[in-house]
Amino acid sequence: MTELQKLALVIDDEESMRDSCRQVLERAGWQVVTAPDGTTGYKLYHERAPDLVLIDLKMPGLDGMAVLSRISEEDPAVATVVITGYATVESAVEAMKQGAYDFLPKPFTPAELRVVAWRNLEKRNLYIKNQQLQAERERMQENFVTLVSHEMRTPLVAVQQYIEVLLGDLAGGLSDKQREIMEHMHSKTEWLLALVKEWLSMSRIQGKTLLEKVESVEIEPLLQEAIKLVAPQAGQQQADVTVTVADGIEPLEGDREALVHVFLNLINNAVKYNDPRGKVEIKVECDAGEMVLYVKDNGPGIPEECLPFIFDDFYRVRTAEAPKTTGTGLGLSIVKRIVEAHRGRVTVASTLGEGSTFSVHLPLKQQREPVRETQ
Repeated sequence: MTELQKLALVIDDEESMRDSCRQVLERAGWQVVTAPDGTTGYKLYHERAPDLVLIDLKMPGLDGMAVLSRISEEDPAVATVVITGYATVESAVEAMKQGAYDFLPKPFTPAELRVVAWRNLEKRNLYIKNQQLQAERERMQENFVTLVSHEMRTPLVAVQQYIEVLLGDLAGGLSDKQREIMEHMHSKTEWLLALVKEWLSMSRIQGKTLLEKVESVEIEPLLQEAIKLVAPQAGQQQADVTVTVADGIEPLEGDREALVHVFLNLINNAVKYNDPRGKVEIKVECDAGEMVLYVKDNGPGIPEECLPFIFDDFYRVRTAEAPKTTGTGLGLSIVKRIVEAHRGRVTVASTLGEGSTFSVHLPLKQQREPVRETQ
């Protein structure tokens, strides 16, 4: 804002108060417009887009609290200050709840008015600056996603393919030591590719694209798709995966790809963090208008002190009993965000030596607008 753009709107049913505020603020370098009631003031707010609004609470017709609530809802950046001769703690608290920046009881001195005006203009400028920084942050995140997807993933895939050529003896035989080194490199590139994939999934959620394609989806086909994707890992572990879906489960409203990601991650974890030849039980039930999915394993379990952090970004359980598996620490964090975006919740219960059960609760019937998540 330039100096010439500082505009104050004074809404008060007392003509003497409007004139006094106008004279004080104009001498301080402000442009000032006034309104004798809430309806006129609200109209002027839309016509003139002021930087500062001084609102009296007690006015005929549309009162100050109603005007304050509407303005704050439409544009939180506008500095709104309540001026009233009926100042109480209750009215001050209510005004702040409705979005007021400040509260100035009558009578007040010209100096007090000037201080409040400049102080709240500074608050407004800070708010706008913060919004600009947030927009810049989001732009940098988008650029980072582009860098990850195009500048990191492609060469990593190429490196992995070259390693597989060497491991397949397609470029000449390898010694035992060379094969050991190449297998280690292959494992690390797989981990890096998994991390890149999880980064892209996380950025999709944070980039406000989640749930833009909401559709009606049947739960059983989604589960079967996830199980099919996990089948190679389950085969290696010789895991016994069973599925039980209760009759009459209604379709979900959500993003099909995102829900498959949730089921895939939970089932894959149940296979990976399980005992050899372990069991993975998947059950789907209906409870009080919710679809409840249970994914249970009989692996080593999760220590009680780790449970509060299990859905945090990059958190991984590290114990002597846990299997030596690689992971990014982002999978369950992404699961939680996707489930919550679907207006659901995910929980975990675990007992050391007996296994873990992850539970996903999703509402079956709902009207939902595409999610616009903030940081």
